[in-house]
Amino acid sequence: MTVTDVNAAFAAEKTAQLAAQRAERDRRIQAQADKAAWIDREVAEGRMTPIGGDRYRVTQGIDAGEVFTVRRNLAGQIAKVVGEHGLDLAADGTAALYSAVPAWHGLGQVIPGGTDSIDEVLALGRIDWEVTKREVRYSFMGDGESTPTLRTMPDRYVTVREDTGTALGVVGARYEVIPNRKIFEFLEDLVGQHGVIWETAGALRGGRRVFVSMRVPETVTVDPGGLNEEILLFLAAMNSHDASSEAETVLSPWRPLCKNTERFALRDAVARWGIRHTSGALDRLEEARRSLGLTLKYADAFAAEETALARAQIAMDDMRNLIDELWPVPQDAPTRTRNTADRRRTALMGMFETEAERLGRTAYAAERVITDYLDHLAPRRPGKTMTEEIARATALLEGTDDGLKNKAHRHLMTLTRH
Repeated sequence: MTVTDVNAAFAAEKTAQLAAQRAERDRRIQAQADKAAWIDREVAEGRMTPIGGDRYRVTQGIDAGEVFTVRRNLAGQIAKVVGEHGLDLAADGTAALYSAVPAWHGLGQVIPGGTDSIDEVLALGRIDWEVTKREVRYSFMGDGESTPTLRTMPDRYVTVREDTGTALGVVGARYEVIPNRKIFEFLEDLVGQHGVIWETAGALRGGRRVFVSMRVPETVTVDPGGLNEEILLFLAAMNSHDASSEAETVLSPWRPLCKNTERFALRDAVARWGIRHTSGALDRLEEARRSLGLTLKYADAFAAEETALARAQIAMDDMRNLIDELWPVPQDAPTRTRNTADRRRTALMGMFETEAERLGRTAYAAERVITDYLDHLAPRRPGKTMTEEIARATALLEGTDDGLKNKAHRHLMTLTRH
């Protein structure tokens, strides 16, 4: 049986990507006598955009959205270009991350084999702090008054990190803080097992988001006896302290090791449900356990359909027909539209040939290609207030492409009945 730990697979893939990107970047930088001019050219040609403090965001390619910091020597010349991991850093420079295995970005406190101690993980992940609600107050001085008065805004509160005093967000009167420790205890109670081995834990965005994950025994096996690809599942919880989202529990094959992986966790989740920041939210365990049970049943159904796809051989024309159904081109379409469609079809067919070398020329490989294209390569219009990275992440979270993915799945399932 082929057992695929997609966390390890992702780590290896990301490591290879970073190594290749770093080598190419270093080659290009070293080829320039004036490295600052190289950065200026990248910006001028739209491949990077400055975001302040010698930091730049990549706007194109597979690493679109990644942030890089330019480090200079005493003469002000560029000495190094460093990718940012997005994890919180403590005063001593250590990252706010605990992981049971070394992470691809080389940061965080690692305990080989992991630990079942909540206190230890909280400390190593730098999330052993409390969050409280404090009144929103403002200074006001009316006409004719000589000194301002301090007023309190009704029904509005600031969530504050008690270790640093950092304001995390503004919330309403009904908002209840879910402590970081409670997320661990909730997952333990949810699976009915104390002393679980924690996979990862850490903080993002100054503590506005906190994550923790654990391994669950259930797996998804695609094509038993054939492809025999067994996917290891993880149960992750992501909590927000700024009212930007519910606390989410996600059954997923990806561990949130950093920002990028957090997005993968949401993207690849086979099921998830939210926990509202209201009184007694974490006390409703029976409801959550029912959700978990339904999730695992869904995983079984998911495995059955994916197995059917993995066993269905398809022709190249089947793939072309799928592309034409998903992105139809009217007969009177302008030349620009036709050229765009041709480029997309060429890219998708090339991706299918590559995937078929590993998975066979199957409906399963075709579905993988469509999903990968929509998640990573399909053009996004970020608009005035979004980067391409944020636009892509928003599309994943809001299910912008769910209609196309479901349409592709239904189409490919019809080929399994031939």
